[in-house]
Amino acid sequence: MLANLTLRATHIFPAGTPDRIEPGTVTPTHVIPPSPHHQPVRLGHQVAAPAALNLDGIVVDDLEFGADTDRVDWLPEPAEGTWYIVSLPVGLAATHRTDLLVVHEPVRDLNGNTLGCRKLARPVHAALAGDQ
Repeated sequence: MLANLTLRATHIFPAGTPDRIEPGTVTPTHVIPPSPHHQPVRLGHQVAAPAALNLDGIVVDDLEFGADTDRVDWLPEPAEGTWYIVSLPVGLAATHRTDLLVVHEPVRDLNGNTLGCRKLARPVHAALAGDQ
C-alpha cells in the first residue's frame, strides 16, 4: 500500500515519458492522492544560532532541521506492507526509515513546473547504501 504524506497528488508517468511534456499529452499510469488517514509531513527548521556568520555583509544563521511540529511522532509508525511517499527534504532527514519513498526522475511541463515523475526512490544513508 502507498500512503501519500505530501500536500498534492503524486502522478507517476510511464517510463518512456520525456523530461518535459505539454500537460495532458501523456496519461499518468498512477495518481496517488494525499492520504485521507494521515496528516501531511513537512520538514521544518529553527534557528540554532542567529547571525552565526557574516560573510561580506550577508548574515548567515545556523539552522536545525527536523519535524515541522514539536510532536515526536511527526512520521507515522512503520506499518507492515505500507510505503509512505514524502517530500525529498523529509526523506533525506529520515534516512533511518526504510519505508519512505520520494519522487524520482521528474516530469515537467514546458515551463519547468513539476507535473509528476517516472519513478519513486527510497532515500538511504550513504553509509548504509552498500549494506542493502
